[in-house]
Amino acid sequence: MLALSPADQLLYTPAEAATVLRFGRSTVYELMAEGALKYVKRGRSRRIRRSDLEAFVNALEPQPS
Repeated sequence: MLALSPADQLLYTPAEAATVLRFGRSTVYELMAEGALKYVKRGRSRRIRRSDLEAFVNALEPQPS
């Protein structure tokens, strides 16, 4: 199997997305459940598109200092 760097992946498991986002896995599942983070489902598997991860991060509002 070809090993891809995280930046080259098209789909991420929730655990992989948590690593990339530097969030906990539970937080990623919560974001998915509330609709803040889009995902695709195939059978019982959930995957998050790289473009949806990028859109989520770009939509985050910085907190005032």
